[in-house]
Amino acid sequence: MSRVLSYVEKDTWIHRLSGVTKLVFFLLWSITSMVSYDTRVLAVMLVLSVVIFKASKTSWKQVGSVFKFIMFFLCLNVLAIYIFSPEQGVKIYGTKHVLVSLAGNYDLTKEQLFYELNVILKYFTVIPAVLMFIVTTDPSEFAASLNKIGVSYYIGYAVAIALRYIPDVQDDYAKIKRAQEARGIEMSKKAKFMDRVKSIAAIIFPLIFSSMDRIDVVSNAMQLRGFGKNRRRTWYSAKPLKKNDWVALTFTVIFCVGAFIITFINGSRFYNPFV
Repeated sequence: MSRVLSYVEKDTWIHRLSGVTKLVFFLLWSITSMVSYDTRVLAVMLVLSVVIFKASKTSWKQVGSVFKFIMFFLCLNVLAIYIFSPEQGVKIYGTKHVLVSLAGNYDLTKEQLFYELNVILKYFTVIPAVLMFIVTTDPSEFAASLNKIGVSYYIGYAVAIALRYIPDVQDDYAKIKRAQEARGIEMSKKAKFMDRVKSIAAIIFPLIFSSMDRIDVVSNAMQLRGFGKNRRRTWYSAKPLKKNDWVALTFTVIFCVGAFIITFINGSRFYNPFV
């Protein structure tokens, strides 16, 4: 079974960066994308996100299924925006250019399409950064990075363990699925959609029970080793910041500051091409 959203060690400059560097980049990049509605800024961020994602050499098998799910959620979100607030773009940009007249206030306007384009861009600027961060950062190093920026090492370990056991949960799912198919339960694309949904739902409970057993084993092992006795701890997987880390951090800070300046230079975080 191909594992998704799991760390794979590769020899790329992104993998060689410290977890602290990648964490700071991810946080600043996400904050900038969430705050800005400037299409120019988002377009540049999108291009850079794709370039960085390509540089990480992340395979489609690792992120394909997750990306498809995010795309499905994005389509629902864009549709919901139009259904519940069809004139949000008109309110934001202060003009109304109707392309198609529909029933009631459900006119299709340039302003609404432009607003929803920005929403889509915001998703696509963050998605590559999120996926790249997960698949290029060792969970243990990630825990060390969280602790280094002031997060309690209890939280850091909880997050690291969750990331580390994603591949194991996927393996358990594959084993249970194969066992079900050996009993004659069709779970491939040959089966009807609802039959597949019911079959997959039947896997959830065995998967939960196996995960709970694993949690019990890990918690007992950590308790026997005296985890949490001291307020501070050292980290075996922590990486010191090197030249490339400082270059990446400097670029990230300068770019994000510049993006905020461009975004708010006219007193609004919305770029308005209709004035």
